[in-house]
Amino acid sequence: MAVKIRLKRMGAKKRPFYRLVVADSRAPRDGRFIEEIGYYNPIVEPSELNVDKDKALAWLQKGAQPSEAARKLLRQAGVLEMFHNSKAES
Repeated sequence: MAVKIRLKRMGAKKRPFYRLVVADSRAPRDGRFIEEIGYYNPIVEPSELNVDKDKALAWLQKGAQPSEAARKLLRQAGVLEMFHNSKAES
């Protein structure tokens, strides 16, 4: 089973709100997911990003692959840097 970290779109029409979730790569975009690890709200100024760094790091260490958009958000939150540092220490 290939596991991905990706965005799940929520919110009303023209008012997007995203949840950062861990899901099976075969599941639909807004369908079933394994765990929610954060959220992203691009509407407010400045945009709001909240990521549970421990959960995200654990999933990356288990082999979950982030999508392009999720990778950008994880980089902003500093999770990817923590992940690369932990790989370098091993």
